[in-house]
Amino acid sequence: MQTPTPENPALRRSLNVWEAIALSVALMAPSMAANINPQGTASVVGRAVPLSFAIATVCAFLIAYSFVRLTQRYSHAGSVYGFVGATLGPRAGIVSGWLLAIVYAFYAIFTAVAAGKFLVGEVRTLGVWTHAPDWLGYVFAAIALGVVWFFATRTARRATQLMLIVEALTVILILIVVAIIFAKLLVGDTPNGQTFDLSVFIPAPNSDISGVFLGVVFGLLSFGGFEGAATLGEETKSPRRDVPRAIWGTVLFGGIFYVIVTAAEVMGFGTSPKEIDAFVASPSLLGDLSDQYVSVWLGHVITFGAAISALSGALACTVGSSRLVFALSRDGAGPRSVAKVSGKHGVPHRAVAAVIIFSLIYLAIGLVTNISPFDEAVIAGTAGTLMLIVCYFLACAGSTRLFFTPGSTIRKWELIVPALAMITLIYTMFRNIYPFPEGTAWWGPGIFIGAVVLTILGVLIRPEAVRAAGRRLTESEGLILPGDESGSRISDPALAE
Repeated sequence: MQTPTPENPALRRSLNVWEAIALSVALMAPSMAANINPQGTASVVGRAVPLSFAIATVCAFLIAYSFVRLTQRYSHAGSVYGFVGATLGPRAGIVSGWLLAIVYAFYAIFTAVAAGKFLVGEVRTLGVWTHAPDWLGYVFAAIALGVVWFFATRTARRATQLMLIVEALTVILILIVVAIIFAKLLVGDTPNGQTFDLSVFIPAPNSDISGVFLGVVFGLLSFGGFEGAATLGEETKSPRRDVPRAIWGTVLFGGIFYVIVTAAEVMGFGTSPKEIDAFVASPSLLGDLSDQYVSVWLGHVITFGAAISALSGALACTVGSSRLVFALSRDGAGPRSVAKVSGKHGVPHRAVAAVIIFSLIYLAIGLVTNISPFDEAVIAGTAGTLMLIVCYFLACAGSTRLFFTPGSTIRKWELIVPALAMITLIYTMFRNIYPFPEGTAWWGPGIFIGAVVLTILGVLIRPEAVRAAGRRLTESEGLILPGDESGSRISDPALAE
């Protein structure tokens, strides 16, 4: 057992399985995602939004398998950094770790801006400031990040409990609205003659299934963070049991929730081209549907709930990103100045500050360049999801190494699961970067490509740091195979150089 020292700081083990689930669910922010992400899918696939989310659910289950296998054997605050580093070597581990840290930071930006978008819509709708300017969204987003900063530097237990309570209450309200929408669709009591229409699971005319994968990226954006519990591997009481359960539980819940809710949303608005245009333009999908199918007051409650869900998501993203930054910096693959743990709260407070400052700088760039808050958030979300696909691919590739480790009891036929996951990820990536987008749509893929190139270059030009990180990974308690406390593990190629 490692003893915490100033040179080797350690996090506190205090969380149970439900608190691990809380981080993953809050990082997904399903209430916020269901209110805003389907619009991105609808803009490219029309009515077939639930179909794209169903495919994204299958992808998430395939990917989750690899994370479950990895977290059953390893527990590490660096998530993919530790897993990929232990299985594919430190170079791949550092690349995946920094990319995932950026992903979570971008998702924190996306969710903070989403909270701002919902609040600006309410300010206008309630007549508080009828013509409130778009830049007000930046103000609300900055305030949200300030709140996140406060909670993220307190004990993880309090933060995760808050996340779970907020998300649970909002999800319950959404499911009540969805049940009412389905009931009215079935009996024909709808605002504009909408009907229960299963065509939402069929690509629209003049489109095909390959085009649906363009919308899958927004589905994966909605699932992004299901693996967040893996970053709590050093703070969970029984990580090799509770973290895998948290991952499976989060994906199962998310898949059922997203498919049912998106089906209700599209059917509730209607499936004609004009109705899909209204769907895409809505300031709050479930808020508008609540206005039309239930009552105006419930629409406001749902929208405020979605804003709080987005705030909770920003908190979870910041927690996840800060743990990655902490783990990487602790091992010498980042600035040692942020590899500090608060003596009072037992959290990496400097890493949290670094993530928040990065997010605020990104928002400031959008403000001074006069980009609308949501457009800038979409750029961050798109770039983040493409980076997440790379991280997921590396994690799936790393999990295949487990099949060939000494004493492995994993059945060889299960190799088909990570193989299918990697094929699906490659195809989704291909459909979203080729042909390369034009105009402002290229910013997301462009930032993604730039981040990957810079991260790889950063690893290649610092071979000593890579070797040092590899040695620290080898010495990490959480990366020792269960039942092998002597420290043997999968060989680390960089250490032999």
